[in-house]
Amino acid sequence: MSKFPISISRLIDAFATLPGIGEKTATRLVFYLVRSGGNVSRELGEAALNLKKNLQFCPRCRNITDSAECVICADMERDNQKICVVEEALDVLAFEKAGVYKGGYHVLHGVLNPLDGIGPDQLTISDLIMRVEQEQPTEIILAMNPSIEGESTAMFITKQLQKFSTVKITRIARGLPTGSELSYADDTTLMAALNGRKEF
Repeated sequence: MSKFPISISRLIDAFATLPGIGEKTATRLVFYLVRSGGNVSRELGEAALNLKKNLQFCPRCRNITDSAECVICADMERDNQKICVVEEALDVLAFEKAGVYKGGYHVLHGVLNPLDGIGPDQLTISDLIMRVEQEQPTEIILAMNPSIEGESTAMFITKQLQKFSTVKITRIARGLPTGSELSYADDTTLMAALNGRKEF
């Protein structure tokens, strides 16, 4: 039997399902909301309810946006001759925060993982191939995480892109430890990984 009223227990359980938040942190967050004014809880609730209301995928790079085109694709000052291929939208955020890259992106929304039933059709690889065909960039930068799945995804994409002889395919350098995630790398590590990229 729970020590707390049902409404509190339910919210603790809901917060505890979020990545990186255990029961202790979830309990602290809920009691912060209990102590704070009604506006905080109301605003949080409304923000959570409306989170996905206007979100969609950018038709060009597949990043998450709330407009017809994401802000990066809409920026005329970006170098559209370069496309940095990343696993998740969080990786775009990491590169943008570091301020080390001024080209375009393509978000895969995952990596190949046959054990979890994730094949090429579950990712946006076909969108990338179509985009390369249409836009004819000079360089594709593969910036998947340094994991087994990231490496196999990079190799699969490289094979798919081999028919475009004018496109240079590079892989970010090993400034990142194996098994780490791009979205958690610091600015200096990201800069070193990007600047030290090699042909793949």
